[in-house]
Amino acid sequence: MKILEGKVAIITGSSRGIGRAVATAFAEHGASLVIHGTSEKSLIALKDELNTNCEFVAGDIGEFVTSEKLAEKCLKTFGKIDILVNNAGINTRTKFLDLEPEEWEKILRINLTGAFYACKSVVPHMIANKSGCIINMSSSAAKTPHPTASLAYGVSKGGIDAMTRKLAYDLAPYNIRVNSICPGPIETDMSRQWTGDYRAKILDSIPLKKLGKSSDVANLALFLASEMSAFITGESININGGKYMN
Repeated sequence: MKILEGKVAIITGSSRGIGRAVATAFAEHGASLVIHGTSEKSLIALKDELNTNCEFVAGDIGEFVTSEKLAEKCLKTFGKIDILVNNAGINTRTKFLDLEPEEWEKILRINLTGAFYACKSVVPHMIANKSGCIINMSSSAAKTPHPTASLAYGVSKGGIDAMTRKLAYDLAPYNIRVNSICPGPIETDMSRQWTGDYRAKILDSIPLKKLGKSSDVANLALFLASEMSAFITGESININGGKYMN
């Protein structure tokens, strides 16, 4: 059963990692896609791999024009926008005393302002259709301090969760649901560079004693995008093997 058959989704930051897994899962379940990233070469490669109708837009999500292009491409190609996944984001490990204003501003611009821009470009079309689903990629760092992630990263993701709740409240009368996903330790290119000792320390801190997979996060996004979650909105959902519970 293809649970997104006939749906159209925009996915930012979809050329690798979690975003790529979300795009793959959505395509497998029948959604048409507009994918986004900064590398046109990577987007072309992903488009060729996905077994679905797919277009792409390359650009900096921290610039409003990129979000406008995404909405325009989606409407011109598919005639509607059913789902928006705000996945694009960056992280640094800079300690607070070394965190310069330029780095702070860059992380917030891409992680938080970029998601705002995408919503600003897409929501009017969802309101016109009185239907829509927005999924914002947050982090467990939005809820509890991360030992190595920069202050700017945690603040940007905390902002994502606050925006999720406010949009969910404001857009509910238009049948638009808004939720966020808060991943914890996920197996990615970065985690594969960990030392053995650091990996063992992380695994020991997770009650399920394993790292999550990008596909685990994609499956949650798939659920939130589908009618199976039709009565869920305004939630920030943990997916971390029990490392952080609330």
